[in-house]
Amino acid sequence: MNKTLFTLVLCVMAVAFATDSHSAKLKGKVRIDGSSTVYPISEAVAEEFNAVQPRVRVTIGVSGTGGGFKKFAIGETDINNASRPIKGKEVTKAEENGVGFIELPVAFDGVTVVVNPGNDFVNELTADELRRIWQPESDVQTWQDVRPEWPARKLKLYGPGTDSGTFDYFTEAINGESQLCRADFTASEDDNVLVQGIAGDLDALGFFGYAYYIENKDKLKVVPVDGGNGAVAPSDATINDGSYAPLSRPLFIYVSKIAADRPEVQEFINFYIENAGELASQVGYVGLPAAAYAMTQERFDGRITGSVFSGRNTVGMKIEELLSVQ
Repeated sequence: MNKTLFTLVLCVMAVAFATDSHSAKLKGKVRIDGSSTVYPISEAVAEEFNAVQPRVRVTIGVSGTGGGFKKFAIGETDINNASRPIKGKEVTKAEENGVGFIELPVAFDGVTVVVNPGNDFVNELTADELRRIWQPESDVQTWQDVRPEWPARKLKLYGPGTDSGTFDYFTEAINGESQLCRADFTASEDDNVLVQGIAGDLDALGFFGYAYYIENKDKLKVVPVDGGNGAVAPSDATINDGSYAPLSRPLFIYVSKIAADRPEVQEFINFYIENAGELASQVGYVGLPAAAYAMTQERFDGRITGSVFSGRNTVGMKIEELLSVQ
């Protein structure tokens, strides 16, 4: 090997070593909490990220969207998983504590209504029937109260707890107001508890995120919902195009602006946005359009704070339209 070629090889090796060393030097901790619905996506991202950045420790708690925002708003966490937009009172709390936040949609979900697989009579429900079942002081106690041709057996209800963003979204979409709901149902912030409850109760009816149905479809029976244009079952296609109405929704992560400037958090969020579509589909959710991820990246790069989803009627609006709002 001549001297010039040998020198060139050494330079290439040095650059490669320097690059690998720089990558390996990235260390620290990324603290995440919040939605159980978004948890599978963030968990998948964290596992893949750990393969390339093994010295960064990513911890993920599950206390529901609302419970997570309580921690996020006082600076206890860097990122909040959220299955609904941040609420006005949560924005106020964050502002009081000097916590600026960057709102990043990462996937689509369809709140999925399910019954026990042994149920042979419920093949669809209308949004109005769901409202009559779940509204406060509902007089629906048996299946026959929903439709007269159905059995007079007692209806057993299961749903997320009141700190859950899924509970907030479902009650707003079905009952017209977040948190407006009957109280006599079995509630849990752990969706796996709901799955097991419904799977073991012949007269159960419940709801949770689409991914938990996909993961347990052998134990559950999905119920198509008629929002006014015929009964539609949740699927990748119907959730993405919004025809699974009114229960299709975006999922979010909220990033502390202060935390976003830490190298390990910045690198994690860049990795999250780049891989969210593929990993969301792997765990049962629906990726956003490529243009939406590009706009989400721009939002993060520009450290654009505040919410364009909170308090806004987003029905019928494309996510790209919302992300274009400054």
